[in-house]
Amino acid sequence: DALTSDAQRKLLRERLGAALDGLDVVSATAYLGAAEIAQALTAGAQVVVAGRVSDPSLTLGPALAHFGWGLDDWPRLGRATMAGHMLECGLQVTGGYFCVPGLKDVPDVHSAGFPIAEIQADGEFVIGKADGTGGMVDARTVKEQLLYEVHDPSRYLTPDVVADLSRATVAELGGNRVAVRGITGHSRPDELKVNVCYRGGWLAEAEISYAGVQAEARARLAADIVRKRVDPALRLRADLIGAVSILGDDAGELLSGLPDGHARDVRLRIATEHLDRKLADSLLREVTALYTCGPAGGGGVRTALRPRLNMMSCTLPRDAVPSGWTFLEETAQ
Repeated sequence: DALTSDAQRKLLRERLGAALDGLDVVSATAYLGAAEIAQALTAGAQVVVAGRVSDPSLTLGPALAHFGWGLDDWPRLGRATMAGHMLECGLQVTGGYFCVPGLKDVPDVHSAGFPIAEIQADGEFVIGKADGTGGMVDARTVKEQLLYEVHDPSRYLTPDVVADLSRATVAELGGNRVAVRGITGHSRPDELKVNVCYRGGWLAEAEISYAGVQAEARARLAADIVRKRVDPALRLRADLIGAVSILGDDAGELLSGLPDGHARDVRLRIATEHLDRKLADSLLREVTALYTCGPAGGGGVRTALRPRLNMMSCTLPRDAVPSGWTFLEETAQ
């Protein structure tokens, strides 16, 4: 739910300090849990439309409604929460994101099926996938997803429960079915995580390609030309896609310290961000000008300018976050 009142903004200020001052806040949303989802389903809802909720809560909510567990049945809530964690990334547990050709091959990954969780009354669960689909579910895919984005296996914090998978076991049952056991849970956190989004100015990105003899040298020169032509107030990032990009850094230290590798197929990407739209847009014009006002043979310029949202996070007491559910009135067609 949106946190918009003056009292809530004051509370955010207490948690975030001076970092919040002067920001054009667009939204402040807290991660809610499964309770309201379960209540709506129990009341007869066939579809529940939620705002920001924790990913595992989308699975825990239906489990709560189906089994009638108490909201303080921590072991069962912990297990069903981790069942939701197994489902939340889609094909990841059925081979997508897991696969590495030659190292971790996955059959027919192009047609991998979404995972299915069979949750039992005690919260223990089995992960599988639909018959006739590609991909696979085995101990390796399950273990990778089980530990995905987990900082402390004994304290996986969610709005509903602190799940504990430190003693989890994984057993292959055959036929792309894997049982996960040994998970438990502890009392839920006292506070909810809140994301505060605020306007972050403009992101400008532009790309141009160089190929053939001394392509990398031409791309490096093009980046240097743009850097010298734009306003010094712009902080630029230059990536040589095909030579130095993913492993690069905003300051360009890796790029400047890495010798020309004589790549023959390079796409130069230059990006900047600034609160002044006109200043950010000037980068795009300079990269476009490289067609004939830069090194030889550049082509395929693409530019993009779009507003940017930045974010900071904190936690707030539960009673400061209004939550609930309601049936939407049917409207005449």
